Amino acid sequence: MGTIAAIRGHHVGFAPATALGNAAGFIRRRDFLLLEIEADDGTIGWGEVGASPWAAAALIRHGFARQVIGQPAAAHGRIFEALLAQRGYDQRGVSMMAISAIDMALHDVAARRQGVSVAALRGGALRNRVPAYASGPFMLEGPDPYAGFPRDIDAYLRRGFRAIKPRAGAGPAADGAMAEALRRQVGPDVALMVDFNRGVTARAGLASAQLMAPAGLLWIEEPTVPEDLPGYRMVAQTSPIGIAGGEALGSLAAFRELLETGAVSVVQPDLSVCGGYSGYARVAALCAAWDLPVMPHVFGTLVNFHASLQAAALTPSRRGGAAMPYPFLECDVSGNPLLTMLGEVPLDADGMVRLPEGPGAGFDLRAEQLSPWLVESWSVAA
Repeated sequence: MGTIAAIRGHHVGFAPATALGNAAGFIRRRDFLLLEIEADDGTIGWGEVGASPWAAAALIRHGFARQVIGQPAAAHGRIFEALLAQRGYDQRGVSMMAISAIDMALHDVAARRQGVSVAALRGGALRNRVPAYASGPFMLEGPDPYAGFPRDIDAYLRRGFRAIKPRAGAGPAADGAMAEALRRQVGPDVALMVDFNRGVTARAGLASAQLMAPAGLLWIEEPTVPEDLPGYRMVAQTSPIGIAGGEALGSLAAFRELLETGAVSVVQPDLSVCGGYSGYARVAALCAAWDLPVMPHVFGTLVNFHASLQAAALTPSRRGGAAMPYPFLECDVSGNPLLTMLGEVPLDADGMVRLPEGPGAGFDLRAEQLSPWLVESWSVAA
């Protein structure tokens, strides 16, 4: 039957060539934990933590690993429940991030051992390709944060993207002008969304939304911090644009509370935060009860990207106002070498990403390939 023999953690990171600006600030360093789980037959699976990699690693090394090593390689469901029971007071934070990486890697191991994709392991893909959107451009430092947008947008269009999500939040007037300029640039057939990255107050987000409405946006993302549920409700009641959110939420209860506001039109769980494939499936079921579209948020390495592609292939379609039905798949276009180390994300003629044919999450990664970005590695074995 096979059992889990070892867990290895690889801390990787890099400094973007240009700081990635959003309404919350500038990202000058990106760090991740890539979790490698090995079965006793040598099969490897991969998981990821992006939000709190060092804290999650400590939990895994000194706690959760004992619940995983020696367990059957196919027992990802049972292990997920056992780990949830070990969270203690930390029901929504770092514990869920650690569990997310473990669950991702265990699914990858189990599927590879069977020679099937994770989508097949979880019941079968509903589609073999998913519409992709460019997650960018990002704001620049200086007096005109949107100065680079026209150049970047042209590059995304040449690459084949049919949907684009720039960052916003410089101020209502600037946001409105930026959105209308982008609509003129891309024409009527490219989907546009904007992301505030939790960096403005609810009222500022609402003021920007009202001025951006003529651009025909699909959604505004995270118009305020996720804890401000009254703010979400206030924006939704008066905004002409739908709201997306959920990437920062770790527990099913947190998603329930968000949905109860009636504020969100698109729900975006991140597999590296909400509990991996198992947690995503629970959130998707909750969204189905509310008849809301759900799609993975992903802004990390190739590990979470490929896991999110598998999850998107398992997600039922919903019409959300775009030419193509949801779910969409977020694609980091900021120049992320940990996403593209095995090659650029390929788009087909329709701006879609095809589901890989290989087993597991569909990529072949070896730990030694991480060496250009490696900070530290560790291992826990039986």
